Amino acid sequence: MNIAVPNEGTDLSPYLPDEHGLFFVYHFSAEGLRTKDPAEAHWTWRSYQITDMRARQEIGAEPALPAPVREAFLSPSHGCHIDFEDDFLYGDLPDLRHDFAEARGLTHFRFAFNETMLIGARKQPLESVDKIRKLVESGTRKFRSPAELIEAVMGQSLDGMSGELDKMGDTLDGIEDRIVCDAWHNERQALVDARRQLVIIHRQMATLTNLFRHLDHSHRNELPDPINDMATRLSHRAHTLHHDGEQLQARTRLLQDELMAKLTEQSNQLLYILSVMTAVLLPMTIISGLFGMNVGGLPLVDTPMGFWVVTAISIVIAGIVYMIVRRLGRV
Repeated sequence: MNIAVPNEGTDLSPYLPDEHGLFFVYHFSAEGLRTKDPAEAHWTWRSYQITDMRARQEIGAEPALPAPVREAFLSPSHGCHIDFEDDFLYGDLPDLRHDFAEARGLTHFRFAFNETMLIGARKQPLESVDKIRKLVESGTRKFRSPAELIEAVMGQSLDGMSGELDKMGDTLDGIEDRIVCDAWHNERQALVDARRQLVIIHRQMATLTNLFRHLDHSHRNELPDPINDMATRLSHRAHTLHHDGEQLQARTRLLQDELMAKLTEQSNQLLYILSVMTAVLLPMTIISGLFGMNVGGLPLVDTPMGFWVVTAISIVIAGIVYMIVRRLGRV
């Protein structure tokens, strides 16, 4: 390898890249523990800032990477993908963005690995990668191969998405309770936001399920057994989350239908009240229109009590109309 990669002891920050665009480099012994001696390393994990031109130059000059892997690694991101080429498994998979307060939003984790090296890259801090990095530094978990570490990263990512689905479930429970209790007037936007987040996570789970299925179908006879087993386990978990997401999406659609039914019922009630008021006031409107004409021969013009007689007649007719509507069961 013709690239001067910093040794394990170099002062690197896991959040700020160095002059090589590198966040960190970890060496692992055959037992899966971190070692600071590169000579004892069974395999190595390097993490880059993919938007850093220095990192892109180093990755592009990495002789161990096959040309198709290097090209896919450095190409603009067009969504999730995973493939196998010349003993390298590489791809672009979703992970939760880490804002150091709470994880929100999805971004991508790009990787390529074989038996002796793992190259990872990202644009923003990732929650799952950071958790695995801390496990490596503390020595609380062993990673005997890059495949084990990638499976752990994806497992953390799926756990994070599962947690997001659980939060969405709790949110939908609260919305459903308020709808049932007729306190639903401020729930429309909350339901829209919940459904938007569910669509994003559910779409990623569907993509992951299809990617692992495609990997199994396209490279069934090429994949080493550890990678094949890893893909099977991750595919099963992604499929389970995909199913959970479908159930939550079905709940959001049902809640939206129920909310729309209540809105329609409220609108119908308001329209009916307006219709009843129109029917009750219509006789008064006709009578006032008739007596408001400036023509001769109007009755009760010269009668001192004419106004009160017309008013009484109007009220009686309006009352009769109201009673008829009520008798028909409309009120």
